[in-house]
Amino acid sequence: MPAQAYAGKECVCQLRRGICDQSCVQGMLDTPFYIACLRLSSRRCVVVGGGEIGLEKVEGLLACDADVTLIAPEAHEQLHGYADEGSIRWEQRPYGGAADLEGVFMVIAATNDTDVNIAVFDDAERRAMLVNIVDVPPLCNFILPAIVRSGPLAIAISTAGASPALAKRMKREIEAQFGEHYARLAVMLNDARGWAKATLPTYQDRKEFFEGIVGGTPDPIALLAAGEEQAVRDLIAAARDAHARQVASVQTTA
Repeated sequence: MPAQAYAGKECVCQLRRGICDQSCVQGMLDTPFYIACLRLSSRRCVVVGGGEIGLEKVEGLLACDADVTLIAPEAHEQLHGYADEGSIRWEQRPYGGAADLEGVFMVIAATNDTDVNIAVFDDAERRAMLVNIVDVPPLCNFILPAIVRSGPLAIAISTAGASPALAKRMKREIEAQFGEHYARLAVMLNDARGWAKATLPTYQDRKEFFEGIVGGTPDPIALLAAGEEQAVRDLIAAARDAHARQVASVQTTA
């Protein structure tokens, strides 16, 4: 939700203005965000709140192989299922304070209780943890962009909270443009990385090798779109042979 949507309504941030005056988000659109992809595999992550938004956040964390604990007195039916099958731990109770964040890497709160949200944020900030309070920008030290996923590809789209509607439109358009052919090429190029590291001696050699395939002729994406996967394999093999010959020639001359 854009921060501007709270203007004139009850304050839900740590400033406790009573009625939101937008003072907590002045300059928000000018904030430069450091974009990073986090490796969450086996890391402990907590979600506070068991409604539909809590379900969405739990599923996003599970998709990244996180070790997820849900803290909520009640939970969505699907969250019951995840707990029953052992995919998550469900502590069926209200948020209990700082002790709930001990040893935790990231916490996301999706509750409609301002006091709980502020408590989660304050407890996390004191531990220099990653914390996101859903739909309350000033109670976040990181944002969750819209994500387009296709195989190993992940494309993040953020409008810094200015317009989620625009981010959704961009997500649909990007999904249509960068789909399975790009994901398949990423897998095929990854298969060649071991050879490149072992054979091509410098970063520049490896850079030229992969850029020559991706940006060369014929276009590997066009080939994959036409169902010609073997042609792409042949393209990569030919590039490997050419670079191997080039390196051998340089070594012989030296």
